[in-house]
Order: sequence, then C-alpha cells, then structure tokens
Amino acid sequence: MRPNLNLRNIDWRSPGVYMRVILGILMLGNLIALWMLLFPPGGSLEEIEERLISLRQRNIQQGRSLEQMRTLQAKVQESRAAGDKFFASYFMERRKAASTIVSELSALAKQAGIRPKEHSFVLEPVEGAEDLSMMTVNGSYEGTYADLIQFVYRVDRSPRFLIIENLTAAPQQSAGLLNISIRFHVFVKEIPGT
Repeated sequence: MRPNLNLRNIDWRSPGVYMRVILGILMLGNLIALWMLLFPPGGSLEEIEERLISLRQRNIQQGRSLEQMRTLQAKVQESRAAGDKFFASYFMERRKAASTIVSELSALAKQAGIRPKEHSFVLEPVEGAEDLSMMTVNGSYEGTYADLIQFVYRVDRSPRFLIIENLTAAPQQSAGLLNISIRFHVFVKEIPGT
C-alpha cells in the first residue's frame, strides 16, 4: 500500500517532523554548496586566471593607446599654437592690408633701386576659409636687371607672407632699363564685425 501524503494531517509541532524539515533544508543547502563547488558561478580557477591575464593585457594595450592619444593631443595643441603664431605673424587684418602692403612694396623697391610706378589690388574670398581672403596686388616698376634681382631677394626676405605669382620684365629703348610687372598674392584675415 502507498502511504497517503496529506499535508493537512501532519503535526508540524512534533519533534520528528521538525527534525526532518531541518535535515531536508540542510541537505538542500549541501546540494547547493556541492553545485557551487563543482560549477562555480565565476568559472573555474583556470578560467578566472585566463580572464585575469586577458584583462591585464587589454589594460596594458589600453594604457599604451591612452599614452599615444596624449602624445597626439600634445602634438595637435603644439601645431595649433604654431599655426596661430604663424597666422598672427604673417597675415594682417583686411582693413590695414592694402595700404601696408603697397607701402612695404614701394619701400622694398626703393631700397633695391627700382622705381615703383603704380599698384592695384583685388580681394577674393578663399574657398573653405571663412576668415581668410586673398589679395592680389599688381605692381608696375622700372629698373635694371640687377635691381630686379635685389628686389625679388628683398621680397623673399620680407616679414610679410608675399607670394610672387607672376613676374614679367620687358626692356625699354633707353639704356638697360626694364618695365617690370609683378603680381603678388597676400592672404589677409577677415575680422568679424568690421
């Protein structure tokens, strides 16, 4: 005959039932502990050590990558500072550019022994740069070949960023003089609000 298991008929206060419940709970706890011992939730010791080695290697690689990024950031900041210094040194404001460049070219020509005649200029925006314009300066001069060489040398050594775009020299009928026409490019800063 099968025993009839009816939970209502069990006397929960009896010491035998009480002990069986406690033993059942302890056995369940032992089974859970055995399961945790055989199959630990974080993995076996070997798996944990492998993950630790992998994490350390990844940490070293990320440290190197971070150091490279810091070096790159320092170089970018250094380049930006050098670019700003170059920009401030060689590019002048648009409102002062025309008169400054024309007077400087005239002074360089006189120092080289060339006679300046006339200058004209045109401003054009630089594509892709909102704060820059390119000024094209056309200048006419008169002088000898040796004076022209001296003038080009002085323009090259000028503290301004002057680019000689085109130079033509045609001989005059008088003794050894040239009619000289030079096209310069100069970059100027556009100051917002002016």
